[in-house]
Amino acid sequence: MFLELIGTFIAGVAGAGLVMLINHVLGGRLPRWLVPIAAGAAMLLATISSEYSWYSRTKQTLPEGMVVAETVESKAFYRPWTYLYPFTERFVAIDTATIQTHPEQPGMKLAQAYFFGRWSPINKLPVLTDCTTSRRAALADGITFEKGGSVSGAQWVSVPENDRITSTICGAG
Repeated sequence: MFLELIGTFIAGVAGAGLVMLINHVLGGRLPRWLVPIAAGAAMLLATISSEYSWYSRTKQTLPEGMVVAETVESKAFYRPWTYLYPFTERFVAIDTATIQTHPEQPGMKLAQAYFFGRWSPINKLPVLTDCTTSRRAALADGITFEKGGSVSGAQWVSVPENDRITSTICGAG
């Protein structure tokens, strides 16, 4: 975040400097108010560029085996351009390299889900998925695994057949 702030300030200085250079070449014919306008426009464009490129930059840094399962796009009235082209603000990645199954419950898979947000820390959550009945449960305190591979204390959520997180987990491995 701090580096993006520095980059935005540098873009503002560069925008103002460019207009000052053009004004110097033209012999001072441009109005003086154009310098701060150019600085502000350059800062705004740098910020917009940073927001739109965040998802692709973050996705490129994911390790081998991490698959993006779901993305959340953002639209806001104070960013009117997002209604034309929304940007990805959050996404969920599944670590397919570490998916585990139980020999007695081959239809159930345990995976690590990572939740990425634009200005948020990365959150990790183990997710148990029952691929045969299209349901999943976030594993938290109070969950116990019993003999035979059954699970007690899980809050199961039924999901539609086209749920991206469930299909990513069930399709892997």
